[in-house]
Amino acid sequence: MTEYNRTQIEVKWQEYWDKNETNKVDLKNSKNPYYTHAMFPYPSGDKLHLGHWFNYAPADTFARFKSLQGYDVFSPMGFDSFGLPAENYAIKTGVHPTESIKENVDTMITQLKRIGCMYDWSKSVTTSTPEYYKWTQFVFLKMFENGLAYNKEAMVNWDPIDQTVLANEQVLADGTAERSGAKVIQKPLKQWFWKITNYSQRLLDGLNDLDWPNTTKLMQENWIGRSEGADVKFKVVGTDLDVEVYTTRIDTIFSGTFVILAPEHPFINKLKEKISNYDEVLKYVEDAESKAEIDRTAETNKTGVELKGLEVVNPATNEKMPIWVSDFVLGHYGSGAVFADAHDKRDFEMAKEYNIPLKVSILPKKVNKELEEDIKSFNVCYSEKGILFNSEQFDGLTSEEAMPKIISWLEEKELAKSKVQYRLRDWLVSRQRYWGAPIPIAYDPEGNPHAIPEKYLPWKLPTDVEFKPQGTSPLAQSAELKKRVTDIFGEGWTPEYDTMDTFVCSSFYTLRYLADGLEDKLIDSEIEKKWLPVDLYIGGPEHACMHLIYSRFVQMVLNDIGLVSNAEPYKKLIHQGIITKDGAKMSKSKGNAVSPDPFVEQYGSDIFRMYLMFAGPYTKGGDFNDSGIKGIDRFAAKIHTFFSTKGNITETENKEILALLHSTIKKVGSDLESLSFNTAISALMVLINKIAELKTISKEQANSFAIMLAPFAPHLSEEIWEMLGHSESIFKATWPKYEESYLKQDSVTLAIQVNGKKRALLEVEVETEESVLKENVVEALSKTAFTASLEDKFIIVYQKGTKTPKLINVIVK
Repeated sequence: MTEYNRTQIEVKWQEYWDKNETNKVDLKNSKNPYYTHAMFPYPSGDKLHLGHWFNYAPADTFARFKSLQGYDVFSPMGFDSFGLPAENYAIKTGVHPTESIKENVDTMITQLKRIGCMYDWSKSVTTSTPEYYKWTQFVFLKMFENGLAYNKEAMVNWDPIDQTVLANEQVLADGTAERSGAKVIQKPLKQWFWKITNYSQRLLDGLNDLDWPNTTKLMQENWIGRSEGADVKFKVVGTDLDVEVYTTRIDTIFSGTFVILAPEHPFINKLKEKISNYDEVLKYVEDAESKAEIDRTAETNKTGVELKGLEVVNPATNEKMPIWVSDFVLGHYGSGAVFADAHDKRDFEMAKEYNIPLKVSILPKKVNKELEEDIKSFNVCYSEKGILFNSEQFDGLTSEEAMPKIISWLEEKELAKSKVQYRLRDWLVSRQRYWGAPIPIAYDPEGNPHAIPEKYLPWKLPTDVEFKPQGTSPLAQSAELKKRVTDIFGEGWTPEYDTMDTFVCSSFYTLRYLADGLEDKLIDSEIEKKWLPVDLYIGGPEHACMHLIYSRFVQMVLNDIGLVSNAEPYKKLIHQGIITKDGAKMSKSKGNAVSPDPFVEQYGSDIFRMYLMFAGPYTKGGDFNDSGIKGIDRFAAKIHTFFSTKGNITETENKEILALLHSTIKKVGSDLESLSFNTAISALMVLINKIAELKTISKEQANSFAIMLAPFAPHLSEEIWEMLGHSESIFKATWPKYEESYLKQDSVTLAIQVNGKKRALLEVEVETEESVLKENVVEALSKTAFTASLEDKFIIVYQKGTKTPKLINVIVK
């Protein structure tokens, strides 16, 4: 028996893998490709925390399992190194991002290698290197060339601490910035957008064919927000103008009593001469524009101001209605106007607040006189679909029946038109920060944007810049960038000073893993067809409405322009659970991140990664507690002791272990397919306990155990594989097959009940004849204080789908 020196074993096998290029993947010549990887980390700090290990170690276990099944597995790793996290770390430490990122990436690679992951480091990517962001800029230019990138001035979410624009997805429900926690404000800026809205329906339709968690698909569906309705024209009295209103509830139009405009609506300024209280309206508009969208739509009392002197005509009733402005109506959704009635909670509350008359046109489908009276008396807001009432020729129809009929009726009068609307807005990709990929655009003397020719890519990030945030784009300080543009285009031309959102970098990184250093193409078409889409992608659910939508959009565009053959990047998606500390998500910014290093130093990588997998279901996570790690340590030590003890491995098959061995092969394989790592490890624990009890197993049986252990504890498995006399890596082996014949039970122990209460246990053959079974039960009960005869009633419960009994209840008179 040899000593179990964890550190020595791990160093030995990591050096072996590097020297023999065990993890290197030949992308072109692989015959049975399987592409899997986890979302890459931000190298914003100098070390990995425990949450990273919980993501990457189990993901590696699955990748190694697929490799042992005979797949040519490609499982790469890289670093999402542009963006706010890395820049803020550099600002905090005073070290330039270029230097801090390189140092942090080197440290993280060392840590990741220690986990024992099967990464092919020759194919790694780091998004802040010119070699990578050349392709970030290439993707931008393809968007620009194909009419999918445009710039315009817009009200944007502004983070006053990080001094940059935030996408809607980066603003939390309470109106604060996801990263800094600052209260987000609205600010007008000229920005670059990508037309993701052109792909709204395709993004929805594509979800049908993806093997993704239903909750994630639902989040994307809700974020895209498809609705079917109609644009309705409300004539402005005394003008030739119409207020167009988009509605999904045209069944309530007969109860419309006023129209509400968003503060951004152009009619407010266009018709200011007709608005008698314009100064009051203007002040309200200015106040509203300073609010974040989340505050405007919050569930609080609705505020507003009437545009006195203006009225519109309800196209269904021909009645005149006042026009109001209220900040809960958003200028970017629909037409920036709504017709208000008693059947919308927000409208109802606003009408009550300002004594605006209301009408009712919908009653519940199920008769409820008391509720109907409350609705008609405006004591309650009935917002559900129902039966039309006070709606002229449409009375008595259900909402579902009435809506298409009302639209057709108004369409004949040219007062409405059917329309599908989406909540999704175009992707704002500009950032007013230094640490990002420069947008490859230059402006002519008239201010028109032009693409930087591809031959100048990468359009390098200048170094003559103070990178700390100033509220304006730092690249505007760069004399070198301005000279570069002048040299290429001539006097009077100016560069774009904004950099790109880091989500652009991660929208296509799956492709660049496959590029394998290719410098003149985004990706080789032959390799792309062979390896994509990704067979299994692993990452957190918090990216559902950012990275996971953006990457799908970019892939669809690249597919449309012929650069890739697949329209979806990720075939199957799994979300790992979140490891918390004292109930809060681990993060360096919160100061609750647990370092894995002390545990790895004490117990070794294999024990720590198995401990994390054994702690609970991978997709659920949980609160970190190190109390169970010693049990895993004993498990690993027992394995090493058994395999390193002379005489334990023989040439003779141990028949006593066959049934348990083959059932374990079946269970571990099945559990690994479903990423149920904890129950798979539990099965291996049961098996090693039985093996240790028997003291000897055959070499073939030992091989099967070692291979099953390999995905979980790669270093220890390599060591015992070598002990078993193998010269090649265990990961050149093949996953063992179980034989059904060994899974069949010869006998079964069943419970015997008397009048519903358990009284005895009985071991019988699996398919015992019923008459023999009853005799055995009577005999077994005769040895207890409870007796039965063949005259009593026997209720036999069989195992599902078999003739094997599992319980007998004897009804004794």
